[in-house]
Amino acid sequence: MFKWLKNPATETQITHGGRLWLYVISTIIMILLVAPTLIVIPMSFSDSLYLEFPPKVWSLRWYENYFGSYEWMLATRTSLIAAFLTTLVATPVGVIAAYGLHTSRFPFIRLAFVTMIMPMMVPVVLVAIGAFYAFVKLKILYTITGLVLAHTIMAVPLVLIVTGAALKSYDMNQENAARSLGAPRWKAFLTITLPQIRFAVVTSALLSFLTSFDEVVIAMFISGGDNPTLTRNMFNALRDQIDPTIAAISTIMILVTTLMVIFAQIFGREK
Repeated sequence: MFKWLKNPATETQITHGGRLWLYVISTIIMILLVAPTLIVIPMSFSDSLYLEFPPKVWSLRWYENYFGSYEWMLATRTSLIAAFLTTLVATPVGVIAAYGLHTSRFPFIRLAFVTMIMPMMVPVVLVAIGAFYAFVKLKILYTITGLVLAHTIMAVPLVLIVTGAALKSYDMNQENAARSLGAPRWKAFLTITLPQIRFAVVTSALLSFLTSFDEVVIAMFISGGDNPTLTRNMFNALRDQIDPTIAAISTIMILVTTLMVIFAQIFGREK
């Protein structure tokens, strides 16, 4: 029954039994991380006016409240548009930057890399404050344009890191061979390099979308008016009152995120 414990887990012939302690610890950590998220799902089907677990009466009341609310639908629309546009902007910018840094032989390349990932190193609230004052001057506060610009600043470093890691394991001699046969650099990249780092690019696009869709700190400063984000409204709802509609929205976000991860795994994997 437990013959698999005696089978090698790796090429170094370490058995699964020898790694049993690692599997146990990993399972415990996964449960601790996932359990709080999964608790939200049954809470969203409660009929109570408060967040209740386990639900005493099952109902779709809060899903109906979400889909029937103009405010929630407006916020959802804003978040989806901002996330989609952020993905369209951040992914190509980050991929091009990663490619340029990888192929460049100029000095101070590491400094340029550190500069580009600076938004990840600076507290988000400082980025939000800086964006707020800049967007006031540019008159793009509370606009989709402002949201996309701010979220792109946060997403590009992720794209840069993921794509850069993929390029490090890629053999550039393949692209050089295409260029030696007369292909322009841009064509060699699109036809030779890009297909082979496809999974990293798809993953980067997914991270860009989720970074924008889930971001709340910057949204609290620069979104509002006719363009509030979903996370901003959720934060305000938690602060002002305990609205079980948030549990329904969270469940939908979990479902959307899971489907997107599955999509990235299916269409981004190497064939």
